[in-house]
This record gives sequence, C-alpha cells and structure tokens, in this order.
Amino acid sequence: MKQSFFASQETIAPLFVRLLLGLVLFPHGAQKLFGWFGGSGFEGTMAYFTGTVGLPWIMGFLVILIEVFGSLFLIAGFATRLSAMAVGCVMLGIVATTMNDYFFMNWFGDHKSEGMEYFLLAIGMALSLVSGGAGKWSADNLVASRKEARRKRSETDLVPGISANRKTA
Repeated sequence: MKQSFFASQETIAPLFVRLLLGLVLFPHGAQKLFGWFGGSGFEGTMAYFTGTVGLPWIMGFLVILIEVFGSLFLIAGFATRLSAMAVGCVMLGIVATTMNDYFFMNWFGDHKSEGMEYFLLAIGMALSLVSGGAGKWSADNLVASRKEARRKRSETDLVPGISANRKTA
C-alpha cells in the first residue's frame, strides 16, 4: 500500500525529536536571517557564505531558508519528511565541506574550528524523521487524517446502494 507523504505513526518519540531539532536549529537560522542572538543578519551571512566560504549565492540563501523555515516546519510538524531531509542535507554539506580535523566541539577554544559531533547528531535526528514522520500532535497527521477521511468517503460513494450523500427517509 502506498504511504502518504504526510502519514506517520501516532507515537510520541518523533514529537520529541522534531521539537528538539527545530528548537536547537531555529536560533542558528535566526542569527543568519534576522541578526538575532548575536548573528550577522542576512547581508553579513551572505557575504561570509559567498566571500569567505565560497558558496554560490543560491546555496547560501537556501541554507538560511532551510535553517529558519525548516526548523519552524519541524516544530509545527508540517512537511516533516521534506523539512528533515533538507536539514539533513544542510548538515551533511557542513560536515563534507568544513569538518576535517575535529570530532568534538571546541568547548575550550583551543582548536581553529568546531568539531562535527553536533552536525552528526542533527543528521541522525533528521534521518529518524525522514523515515518515521512527524509523530503525535503534528500538522502532517492532521493533513493525513483529513486525506484518509476524504478517501473513505469517496470509496463509500462508489459502493452501489450506499451513499454518504444520499438522504434516507
């Protein structure tokens, strides 16, 4: 049976995963887009991405959008699989392009860069959501349940002698 893009099990574990991933990722995106939490804002971040890092403009722009809106979508549980896949791709891109020396985070400032442990955890969380969906209390489950109800109504209308729209006397 074909599974809906929005369907997921009504379990609570994905709720925790998507809330934590979204809540941890949102401030990073807000730094880049709005300049909140001591960030550089959109222009400063884009200058860093295109000038210092050497990313194409569109890639830097997508990173910012994914970190801001992808995290909000994860928190709401909307388009969870797509949002998680996008977040996972951003994190994988960071590991592939900038992480080459250190595994652990730079807690004491004695390394020239950060390690990759945060990014690997985010990738694992994203993969969990891609495979399992949003879980309880998500916009995805609301969409899926409405689609299922419409499908059942249409199947009932196709059965001869039974019609959900027919009035009985």
